[in-house]
Amino acid sequence: MSMAGKRVWLGLAAGLIGLIILLLALGWESDRPLDELATRWAPPPSQFVDLQGMRVHLRDQGPADDPIPLLLLHGTSASLHTWEDWATELSADQRTISVDLPGFGLTGPEPNRDYRIERYVDFVRALLDHLQIDRALIAGNSLGGWIAWETALAHPGRVHGLILVDPAGYGSAPKEIPLAFRLARQQWLRPLLESLLPRSLVRRSVEQVYGDPGRVEADLVDRYFELSLREGNRQALFDRFNQGLGSATNRSRSAAITQPTLILWGSEDRLIPPADGLRFAADISASELVMLPGLGHVPHEEDPAATLAALRPFLQRVDPPQATEVVTDAGYTPADE
Repeated sequence: MSMAGKRVWLGLAAGLIGLIILLLALGWESDRPLDELATRWAPPPSQFVDLQGMRVHLRDQGPADDPIPLLLLHGTSASLHTWEDWATELSADQRTISVDLPGFGLTGPEPNRDYRIERYVDFVRALLDHLQIDRALIAGNSLGGWIAWETALAHPGRVHGLILVDPAGYGSAPKEIPLAFRLARQQWLRPLLESLLPRSLVRRSVEQVYGDPGRVEADLVDRYFELSLREGNRQALFDRFNQGLGSATNRSRSAAITQPTLILWGSEDRLIPPADGLRFAADISASELVMLPGLGHVPHEEDPAATLAALRPFLQRVDPPQATEVVTDAGYTPADE
Protein backbone atom coordinates (compact mmCIF):
# COMPACT_ATOMS: atom_id res chain seq x y z
CA MET A 1 0.00 0.00 0.00
CA SER A 2 1.31 3.44 -0.90
CA MET A 3 2.09 6.04 1.72
CA ALA A 4 -0.86 8.10 0.50
CA GLY A 5 -3.18 5.12 0.93
CA LYS A 6 -1.86 4.47 4.43
CA ARG A 7 -2.49 8.09 5.37
CA VAL A 8 -6.08 7.80 4.14
CA TRP A 9 -6.68 4.66 6.17
CA LEU A 10 -5.03 6.15 9.23
CA GLY A 11 -7.20 9.24 8.83
CA LEU A 12 -10.37 7.14 8.57
CA ALA A 13 -9.36 5.09 11.60
CA ALA A 14 -8.61 8.21 13.62
CA GLY A 15 -11.96 9.67 12.57
CA LEU A 16 -13.80 6.49 13.59
CA ILE A 17 -12.06 6.42 16.95
CA GLY A 18 -12.88 10.08 17.44
CA LEU A 19 -16.55 9.43 16.61
CA ILE A 20 -16.71 6.55 19.09
CA ILE A 21 -15.14 8.68 21.80
CA LEU A 22 -17.59 11.50 21.03
CA LEU A 23 -20.58 9.16 21.23
CA LEU A 24 -19.39 7.75 24.53
CA ALA A 25 -18.85 11.25 25.86
CA LEU A 26 -22.33 12.30 24.76
CA GLY A 27 -23.90 9.45 26.69
CA TRP A 28 -24.02 6.15 24.86
CA GLU A 29 -26.44 3.99 26.82
CA SER A 30 -27.62 0.46 26.08
CA ASP A 31 -31.19 -0.62 26.74
CA ARG A 32 -31.72 -2.05 30.20
CA PRO A 33 -33.76 -5.20 30.78
CA LEU A 34 -36.93 -5.10 32.85
CA ASP A 35 -35.57 -7.39 35.55
CA GLU A 36 -32.63 -5.09 36.20
CA LEU A 37 -34.81 -1.99 36.53
CA ALA A 38 -37.60 -3.65 38.52
CA THR A 39 -35.33 -4.24 41.50
CA ARG A 40 -35.17 -0.51 42.18
CA TRP A 41 -38.35 0.80 40.60
CA ALA A 42 -40.94 -1.90 41.32
CA PRO A 43 -40.84 -2.71 45.04
CA PRO A 44 -44.14 -3.52 46.79
CA PRO A 45 -46.90 -2.55 46.24
CA SER A 46 -45.90 -2.78 42.58
CA GLN A 47 -47.25 -5.70 40.60
CA PHE A 48 -47.22 -6.86 36.98
CA VAL A 49 -50.30 -8.10 35.14
CA ASP A 50 -50.57 -9.67 31.71
CA LEU A 51 -52.71 -7.45 29.51
CA GLN A 52 -52.95 -7.09 25.73
CA GLY A 53 -49.63 -8.78 25.14
CA MET A 54 -47.76 -6.70 27.74
CA ARG A 55 -46.50 -7.14 31.28
CA VAL A 56 -48.17 -4.06 32.70
CA HIS A 57 -46.66 -2.41 35.78
CA LEU A 58 -49.22 -1.02 38.22
CA ARG A 59 -49.88 -0.23 41.85
CA ASP A 60 -53.32 -0.90 43.35
CA GLN A 61 -53.59 0.61 46.83
CA GLY A 62 -56.32 1.43 49.32
CA PRO A 63 -59.64 -0.23 50.24
CA ALA A 64 -60.53 -2.96 47.74
CA ASP A 65 -64.28 -2.41 48.27
CA ASP A 66 -64.22 1.23 47.17
CA PRO A 67 -67.10 1.48 44.65
CA ILE A 68 -65.47 4.27 42.62
CA PRO A 69 -61.68 3.84 42.51
CA LEU A 70 -59.32 6.53 41.29
CA LEU A 71 -57.17 5.68 38.25
CA LEU A 72 -54.04 7.81 37.68
CA LEU A 73 -52.54 8.21 34.19
CA HIS A 74 -49.13 9.81 33.69
CA GLY A 75 -47.79 11.84 30.77
CA THR A 76 -45.20 11.32 28.05
CA SER A 77 -41.87 9.88 29.26
CA ALA A 78 -43.16 9.70 32.84
CA SER A 79 -44.27 6.69 34.90
CA LEU A 80 -46.65 5.78 37.70
CA HIS A 81 -44.06 7.11 40.17
CA THR A 82 -45.07 10.67 39.25
CA TRP A 83 -48.28 10.08 41.26
CA GLU A 84 -46.72 8.41 44.28
CA ASP A 85 -47.34 11.30 46.69
CA TRP A 86 -50.98 11.46 45.61
CA ALA A 87 -51.36 7.68 45.87
CA THR A 88 -49.81 7.52 49.33
CA GLU A 89 -52.09 10.25 50.65
CA LEU A 90 -55.33 9.26 48.93
CA SER A 91 -55.12 5.49 49.38
CA ALA A 92 -55.72 5.88 53.11
CA ASP A 93 -59.45 5.98 52.33
CA GLN A 94 -59.79 5.51 48.56
CA ARG A 95 -58.75 2.74 46.20
CA THR A 96 -56.06 4.34 44.08
CA ILE A 97 -54.55 2.71 41.00
CA SER A 98 -51.52 4.01 39.11
CA VAL A 99 -50.12 2.39 35.99
CA ASP A 100 -47.23 2.64 33.57
CA LEU A 101 -48.83 3.30 30.19
CA PRO A 102 -47.66 1.37 27.11
CA GLY A 103 -44.40 2.79 25.81
CA PHE A 104 -43.28 4.14 29.17
CA GLY A 105 -42.00 3.12 32.58
CA LEU A 106 -41.61 -0.58 33.25
CA THR A 107 -44.54 -1.60 31.04
CA GLY A 108 -42.45 -0.91 27.96
CA PRO A 109 -43.46 -0.87 24.31
CA GLU A 110 -46.86 -1.71 22.87
CA PRO A 111 -46.49 -4.96 20.83
CA ASN A 112 -47.66 -3.35 17.58
CA ARG A 113 -45.95 0.00 18.23
CA ASP A 114 -49.37 1.64 18.20
CA TYR A 115 -49.49 4.80 20.32
CA ARG A 116 -52.55 6.50 18.91
CA ILE A 117 -54.98 7.94 21.45
CA GLU A 118 -57.60 5.39 20.38
CA ARG A 119 -55.20 2.60 21.31
CA TYR A 120 -54.55 4.12 24.73
CA VAL A 121 -58.29 4.48 25.35
CA ASP A 122 -58.74 0.80 24.56
CA PHE A 123 -55.90 -0.02 26.96
CA VAL A 124 -57.67 1.87 29.76
CA ARG A 125 -60.92 0.05 29.01
CA ALA A 126 -59.10 -3.31 29.11
CA LEU A 127 -57.36 -2.38 32.37
CA LEU A 128 -60.67 -1.51 34.03
CA ASP A 129 -62.09 -4.82 32.81
CA HIS A 130 -59.09 -6.75 34.11
CA LEU A 131 -59.34 -5.11 37.53
CA GLN A 132 -63.14 -5.66 37.53
CA ILE A 133 -63.81 -1.96 37.93
CA ASP A 134 -67.23 -0.95 36.64
CA ARG A 135 -66.81 2.79 37.06
CA ALA A 136 -63.89 4.99 38.07
CA LEU A 137 -62.66 8.50 38.58
CA ILE A 138 -59.82 9.07 36.13
CA ALA A 139 -57.03 11.56 36.69
CA GLY A 140 -54.46 12.26 34.01
CA ASN A 141 -51.57 14.60 33.37
CA SER A 142 -50.55 15.79 29.90
CA LEU A 143 -50.86 12.76 27.58
CA GLY A 144 -52.60 10.94 30.45
CA GLY A 145 -55.10 13.79 30.70
CA TRP A 146 -55.86 13.50 27.00
CA ILE A 147 -56.38 9.75 27.39
CA ALA A 148 -58.65 10.41 30.39
CA TRP A 149 -61.01 12.80 28.62
CA GLU A 150 -61.07 10.67 25.47
CA THR A 151 -62.02 7.67 27.63
CA ALA A 152 -64.87 9.70 29.12
CA LEU A 153 -66.16 10.28 25.59
CA ALA A 154 -65.66 6.72 24.35
CA HIS A 155 -66.91 4.95 27.50
CA PRO A 156 -69.05 7.44 29.43
CA GLY A 157 -70.60 4.75 31.59
CA ARG A 158 -67.19 3.78 32.95
CA VAL A 159 -66.07 7.28 33.96
CA HIS A 160 -67.62 8.84 37.06
CA GLY A 161 -65.53 12.02 36.91
CA LEU A 162 -62.31 13.53 35.60
CA ILE A 163 -59.29 15.23 37.12
CA LEU A 164 -57.34 16.81 34.27
CA VAL A 165 -53.87 18.04 35.22
CA ASP A 166 -52.43 20.19 32.40
CA PRO A 167 -54.03 17.84 29.85
CA ALA A 168 -52.97 17.57 26.23
CA GLY A 169 -55.17 17.21 23.18
CA TYR A 170 -55.79 20.71 21.84
CA GLY A 171 -52.55 20.94 19.87
CA SER A 172 -51.67 24.44 21.09
CA ALA A 173 -48.20 25.74 20.33
CA PRO A 174 -45.86 25.40 23.32
CA LYS A 175 -43.82 28.26 24.67
CA GLU A 176 -40.94 25.87 25.27
CA ILE A 177 -40.48 22.20 24.36
CA PRO A 178 -38.21 20.05 26.55
CA LEU A 179 -34.97 19.33 24.71
CA ALA A 180 -35.52 15.55 24.78
CA PHE A 181 -38.94 15.98 23.14
CA ARG A 182 -37.50 18.30 20.48
CA LEU A 183 -34.89 15.72 19.55
CA ALA A 184 -37.43 12.88 19.54
CA ARG A 185 -39.47 14.75 16.92
CA GLN A 186 -36.51 14.67 14.51
CA GLN A 187 -36.85 11.35 12.71
CA TRP A 188 -33.45 11.70 11.03
CA LEU A 189 -31.80 11.57 14.47
CA ARG A 190 -33.59 8.36 15.40
CA PRO A 191 -30.80 5.84 14.65
CA LEU A 192 -28.42 7.80 16.85
CA LEU A 193 -30.74 8.78 19.68
CA GLU A 194 -32.07 5.24 20.17
CA SER A 195 -28.62 4.47 21.62
CA LEU A 196 -27.74 7.82 23.20
CA LEU A 197 -29.19 9.31 26.36
CA PRO A 198 -26.97 11.80 28.18
CA ARG A 199 -28.09 12.16 31.78
CA SER A 200 -27.63 15.91 31.42
CA LEU A 201 -30.25 15.89 28.66
CA VAL A 202 -32.74 14.20 30.96
CA ARG A 203 -32.05 16.66 33.78
CA ARG A 204 -32.47 19.64 31.47
CA SER A 205 -35.74 18.25 30.08
CA VAL A 206 -37.21 17.67 33.55
CA GLU A 207 -36.17 21.15 34.66
CA GLN A 208 -37.99 22.59 31.65
CA VAL A 209 -41.34 21.15 32.76
CA TYR A 210 -41.02 22.37 36.35
CA GLY A 211 -42.10 25.86 37.35
CA ASP A 212 -39.12 25.98 39.70
CA PRO A 213 -36.15 24.02 38.28
CA GLY A 214 -34.56 24.15 41.72
CA ARG A 215 -37.03 21.48 42.85
CA VAL A 216 -35.45 18.92 40.49
CA GLU A 217 -33.28 16.65 42.64
CA ALA A 218 -30.83 13.91 41.70
CA ASP A 219 -33.11 10.98 42.58
CA LEU A 220 -35.87 12.42 40.38
CA VAL A 221 -33.45 12.64 37.45
CA ASP A 222 -32.33 9.07 38.18
CA ARG A 223 -35.90 7.86 37.83
CA TYR A 224 -36.61 9.56 34.53
CA PHE A 225 -33.19 8.58 33.18
CA GLU A 226 -33.25 4.91 34.13
CA LEU A 227 -36.85 4.25 33.12
CA SER A 228 -36.22 5.86 29.73
CA LEU A 229 -33.60 3.14 29.19
CA ARG A 230 -36.11 0.31 29.64
CA GLU A 231 -35.92 -1.91 26.55
CA GLY A 232 -38.02 -0.38 23.77
CA ASN A 233 -38.90 2.90 25.48
CA ARG A 234 -36.69 5.13 23.35
CA GLN A 235 -38.10 3.60 20.19
CA ALA A 236 -41.61 4.06 21.60
CA LEU A 237 -41.00 7.77 22.20
CA PHE A 238 -40.16 8.30 18.53
CA ASP A 239 -43.21 6.28 17.52
CA ARG A 240 -45.45 8.26 19.86
CA PHE A 241 -44.40 11.63 18.44
CA ASN A 242 -44.95 10.29 14.95
CA GLN A 243 -48.59 9.36 15.67
CA GLY A 244 -50.37 12.60 16.52
CA LEU A 245 -50.05 15.42 19.04
CA GLY A 246 -53.59 16.76 19.23
CA SER A 247 -55.59 19.29 17.24
CA ALA A 248 -57.67 22.40 17.80
CA THR A 249 -60.60 20.49 16.30
CA ASN A 250 -60.70 18.44 19.50
CA ARG A 251 -62.36 21.38 21.24
CA SER A 252 -65.65 20.56 19.55
CA ARG A 253 -65.38 16.98 20.82
CA SER A 254 -64.43 17.73 24.43
CA ALA A 255 -67.58 19.85 24.71
CA ALA A 256 -69.53 16.58 24.78
CA ILE A 257 -68.02 15.61 28.15
CA THR A 258 -70.73 15.62 30.82
CA GLN A 259 -68.90 14.13 33.81
CA PRO A 260 -67.92 16.44 36.68
CA THR A 261 -64.40 17.62 35.89
CA LEU A 262 -61.67 19.30 37.90
CA ILE A 263 -59.00 21.04 35.83
CA LEU A 264 -55.69 21.77 37.54
CA TRP A 265 -53.11 23.88 35.72
CA GLY A 266 -49.65 25.12 36.58
CA SER A 267 -49.46 28.84 35.86
CA GLU A 268 -45.85 28.44 34.64
CA ASP A 269 -46.54 25.57 32.24
CA ARG A 270 -44.35 26.26 29.19
CA LEU A 271 -45.24 23.04 27.35
CA ILE A 272 -49.05 23.38 27.24
CA PRO A 273 -50.05 27.02 27.77
CA PRO A 274 -52.28 27.93 30.72
CA ALA A 275 -54.66 29.47 28.16
CA ASP A 276 -55.63 25.88 27.33
CA GLY A 277 -56.88 25.52 30.89
CA LEU A 278 -59.32 28.34 30.22
CA ARG A 279 -60.35 26.66 26.97
CA PHE A 280 -60.99 23.30 28.65
CA ALA A 281 -62.99 25.03 31.38
CA ALA A 282 -65.10 26.83 28.77
CA ASP A 283 -65.66 23.69 26.70
CA ILE A 284 -66.55 21.22 29.48
CA SER A 285 -69.77 22.45 31.02
CA ALA A 286 -69.50 20.58 34.34
CA SER A 287 -65.95 21.71 35.04
CA GLU A 288 -64.03 23.96 37.38
CA LEU A 289 -60.51 25.32 36.87
CA VAL A 290 -57.89 25.82 39.55
CA MET A 291 -54.77 27.69 38.42
CA LEU A 292 -51.74 26.80 40.53
CA PRO A 293 -49.35 29.76 40.87
CA GLY A 294 -45.65 29.12 40.35
CA LEU A 295 -46.02 25.51 39.20
CA GLY A 296 -45.20 24.00 35.83
CA HIS A 297 -46.43 21.19 33.61
CA VAL A 298 -46.39 18.46 36.28
CA PRO A 299 -47.81 20.28 39.33
CA HIS A 300 -48.90 17.07 41.07
CA GLU A 301 -45.23 15.98 41.14
CA GLU A 302 -43.68 19.39 41.72
CA ASP A 303 -45.93 20.31 44.66
CA PRO A 304 -48.14 17.40 45.80
CA ALA A 305 -49.46 19.28 48.82
CA ALA A 306 -50.78 22.23 46.81
CA THR A 307 -52.47 20.01 44.25
CA LEU A 308 -53.98 17.70 46.85
CA ALA A 309 -55.42 20.73 48.65
CA ALA A 310 -57.18 21.68 45.41
CA LEU A 311 -58.26 18.09 44.74
CA ARG A 312 -59.83 17.10 48.05
CA PRO A 313 -62.93 19.37 47.92
CA PHE A 314 -63.70 17.99 44.46
CA LEU A 315 -63.39 14.40 45.65
CA GLN A 316 -65.69 15.10 48.56
CA ARG A 317 -68.35 16.44 46.20
CA VAL A 318 -68.21 13.67 43.61
CA ASP A 319 -67.47 10.69 45.85
CA PRO A 320 -70.71 8.66 45.86
CA PRO A 321 -72.33 6.81 48.77
CA GLN A 322 -71.61 3.10 48.97
CA ALA A 323 -74.93 2.13 47.35
CA THR A 324 -74.44 3.94 44.05
CA GLU A 325 -76.20 2.45 41.04
CA VAL A 326 -73.75 1.49 38.31
CA VAL A 327 -74.36 3.01 34.88
CA THR A 328 -72.72 0.97 32.15
CA ASP A 329 -71.86 1.36 28.51
CA ALA A 330 -74.15 -0.20 25.96
CA GLY A 331 -73.08 -3.80 25.55
CA TYR A 332 -71.12 -3.87 28.79
CA THR A 333 -72.35 -5.32 32.06
CA PRO A 334 -70.43 -6.20 35.22
CA ALA A 335 -71.69 -9.77 34.88
CA ASP A 336 -69.54 -10.19 31.76
CA GLU A 337 -66.50 -10.14 34.01
